[in-house]
Amino acid sequence: MTFDLVIIGGGMVGTSLACALQESGLKIALVESHMPTAPSTSPDTVQDVDMRVSALNRASERFLKNIGAWSRIAENRLSPYDKMRIWDGVGTGHIQFDALELGESYLGHIVENRVTASALMAQLQQASNVHLFAPDTVKEIEEIEDDKNRYLVHLENGQMLMTPLIVAADGARSFVRNWAQFSMREWDYQHHGLVCTVQTELPHETCAWQRFTENGVLAFLPLPHNRLCSIVWSCPEEFAQSLLAMDEDQFTSELSKAFEGKLGIVVNTGPRAAIPLRQRHAKSYVKKGVVLVGDAAHTIHPLAGQGVNLGLMDAYVLADEIKQGLSRGLPPHNEQLLARFERRRMPENLSMMAAMESFKRLFAVQSPMMRWVRNWGMSKLNKIGFVKQHIAQQAMGIERHIR
Repeated sequence: MTFDLVIIGGGMVGTSLACALQESGLKIALVESHMPTAPSTSPDTVQDVDMRVSALNRASERFLKNIGAWSRIAENRLSPYDKMRIWDGVGTGHIQFDALELGESYLGHIVENRVTASALMAQLQQASNVHLFAPDTVKEIEEIEDDKNRYLVHLENGQMLMTPLIVAADGARSFVRNWAQFSMREWDYQHHGLVCTVQTELPHETCAWQRFTENGVLAFLPLPHNRLCSIVWSCPEEFAQSLLAMDEDQFTSELSKAFEGKLGIVVNTGPRAAIPLRQRHAKSYVKKGVVLVGDAAHTIHPLAGQGVNLGLMDAYVLADEIKQGLSRGLPPHNEQLLARFERRRMPENLSMMAAMESFKRLFAVQSPMMRWVRNWGMSKLNKIGFVKQHIAQQAMGIERHIR
């Protein structure tokens, strides 16, 4: 079978790209190894909530609205948050953001990954130009030696997909990226991100909480039930493994102490998992009819929860460039079109990655002098309204224009 483009990876980024091109007239194949698990119908306990969540900003929300997926998310569940509280656990420095100060009703939404994935997959079912190959995986990719610069994608089920353009949306360990031999810059943080759903004694007040501890960064993210939060604890690998090995009482005690009892004690926790944290960035996103998007192109420290937002903007910009190219009579694999995508996305991704890396390193330093400087700087920044407003608007994606 012949397609105008083949998207490898049907997670949030790959599926959103396919949905964004649902009215383009292009013949698209989407290959995904696992169909998303349907979200539970009554997320009232720690066992019913996906342990993986994302903080979707306003730009991502607008993009998902435009492709028809947001209403499906809202019909299921999401948790808007209107406040952020960030503080240094080894000092007095703190920063707080409030939607009211920005003239907004909320800062963003916390959404379970499987809720977003399921909504996107349901929307994809309405796209007559997208052929879904799932569950299936890529066995081999063969470059066809002719003047059309095409690829033959061999699937495990024996089917073969011919295309001039492959989009790699297959995650941080991308098969396509490795096959195409993209050069990467990457390093291991020597940290794991421990994720879990917890029930707290006090309501979360629709606030996203983040504490910088001596063992890393601990975030409590509000879920629809007012006493349920999703936690992300970035900490050294050895400490993460010790947290995984604790029984329920030990873990709730350790977690309550690390969070300084901001929401009372932690009374219950769901399943835990620890995810190795690495920073990755491809030196280029495009190579002869192959394009990297999302985690295949870049992974970032979960410090500000921007990873999924960057990936969704990759999908938006690539779809935007393809549609603009079609209006000028250019095929989606046109080199200039793909180069424009790279020029639009690489600076923004690098800028966000650099900012998160700077914050991570700043809070990793534990010398008394640096602690004092860090706490003084946080408290000072908290009082400078226009600077805080600019930071918040950037993180929220308010200034990004989504067509």
